[in-house]
Amino acid sequence: MPLARQVFDRTESMNGPQTISCTTFNILAPIYKRLGGGMRESDFYASWHSRNVSILDRLLHLKSSVICLQEFWVGNEELVKMYEKRLGDAGYLTYKLARTNNRGDGLLTAIHESKFRVLNYRELLFNDIGDRVAQVLHVELCGNVSQTGVIKKQNEALFINTHLIFPHNSRYCFLRLQQVYKILRYIRSYIENRVLPVPVILCGDWNGSKKGHVYKFLRSQGFESSYDIAHACADDIEDSQKWVSHRNHRGNICGVDFIWLQNPQKTHKPLKNSFMEAILGNIKVISTFPRLSFRLVLFLIAYYLS
Repeated sequence: MPLARQVFDRTESMNGPQTISCTTFNILAPIYKRLGGGMRESDFYASWHSRNVSILDRLLHLKSSVICLQEFWVGNEELVKMYEKRLGDAGYLTYKLARTNNRGDGLLTAIHESKFRVLNYRELLFNDIGDRVAQVLHVELCGNVSQTGVIKKQNEALFINTHLIFPHNSRYCFLRLQQVYKILRYIRSYIENRVLPVPVILCGDWNGSKKGHVYKFLRSQGFESSYDIAHACADDIEDSQKWVSHRNHRGNICGVDFIWLQNPQKTHKPLKNSFMEAILGNIKVISTFPRLSFRLVLFLIAYYLS
């Protein structure tokens, strides 16, 4: 799967302008990579090892400030050590998080020590059908102190790395919305408890395109796609076809890997209001299914707002 990378605008620090970059990359865990005949790449050491060496070579060549990986094979000790060793030697701090119920894969986030200092690290376990998880890192730019000794809060940020469940059918869209809602609710609580209006950067494989309700939900909360910003894309259907990240396991060409940015100074709708609009939008889409009863609709609304 191709990686998505974004270089952000220059941010002033005591050492002068700094360029901050971020890379998000679903590296396709060998336990999921199909080779035909029921075989998986994990059965062939040379195959998965050489592919991951190439992935690391590419990541180290890019030298991004932050690296967010999904489908990281946390269940393989040798692969984990290889990533930790090479990234560590290159100046990165690494944080890994396995999916719940021993699914074998998970997330890895790497922060370059020359760019950021990690102030806080949290793990979100959704405990849902897909055993999905998320990582939250509160960071500040290195050299984030003025000449008077005052810490400059505007040079702090929250980075989130996640991988939403694949929409096997239309009903999985409700689960994906709930996963995003949990992330945003946690972010809101975290920021409010610290009275800290900081930029938020959401990275990962969202398993949904610009046409979906997850995209609309995030847009209603003030998030902008870094790809849209860089390429001056709009939210319309025509522009939704421009970003292609990979071909999925069904053979469909799609664009689902995003780096989302939220400016803390911009206003947005109340979180629950936006969430309800997204839920109702999904209900409208699947209401053509004959077995979707009114009672089920009420249950879905009550469940997702609980």
